[in-house]
Amino acid sequence: MTEHVRIENSDRILTLTLARPDKKNALTDAMYGKLADAIESAEFDPSARVILIRGEGDMFTAGNDVGEFAAVAAGKSEGSRNVVRFIQSLARCTRPLVAAVQGRAVGVGTTMLLHCDLVVLAEDAQLSTPFVSLALVPEAASSLLMPARIGYARAYEMFALGEAVPAKSALEWGLANRVVPLDKLDAEALALAQRLARQPAGALIATKRLMRNGEALVAQMQAEGEQFAQRLRTAEAREAFTAFAERRPPDFTKVA
Repeated sequence: MTEHVRIENSDRILTLTLARPDKKNALTDAMYGKLADAIESAEFDPSARVILIRGEGDMFTAGNDVGEFAAVAAGKSEGSRNVVRFIQSLARCTRPLVAAVQGRAVGVGTTMLLHCDLVVLAEDAQLSTPFVSLALVPEAASSLLMPARIGYARAYEMFALGEAVPAKSALEWGLANRVVPLDKLDAEALALAQRLARQPAGALIATKRLMRNGEALVAQMQAEGEQFAQRLRTAEAREAFTAFAERRPPDFTKVA
């Protein structure tokens, strides 16, 4: 439901709040669509000079709604295309992106941070990318961006083993700019967004374009997306999502 994304535009800062705390801010097709609409529209809105992304409740986001993945794996759905719009909008966004992250950031909750220009973590934040554990592959150009950011060894471990990276390590590895106490998170992220909003917008946009090739990232996303879609329809994926629903560990040794 689109009410699960709250949008506020104030003082040249467009704030996008994931507002589905009862479901750990798990992202649905409708939520992806509303986020994509907001980010795409900001490109043509001079009052939106900075975009701030945050989550309501005790978790940034549990990632994609697993129920939607499971429906695709079971052949009951063709899947969402709004997630593609969302991650491509991040890659093409010329506005500065600031993220405020508390609790767990799972899957796309972590990979979207690779597209943010400033990332503030609460001390309790944990970043994880358990794609392989769900019989899937990385997305959002993270197969390119993550190794470039933290090195192949660390990136491979994050993807292949899916273990959570605590805030302190994420900061040391270069996945974040700040780690602050939880009660200071929103204030710190807002202060950084306000500082960016006071900077010359044209210079910020030109700098970001020099530092990031959005179309190259979109091309990587498309390559990942083909593999992701194929993997969702495999026996491994069906076992992963069946096990999740049945609250048991998956057994991939029995999958041909």
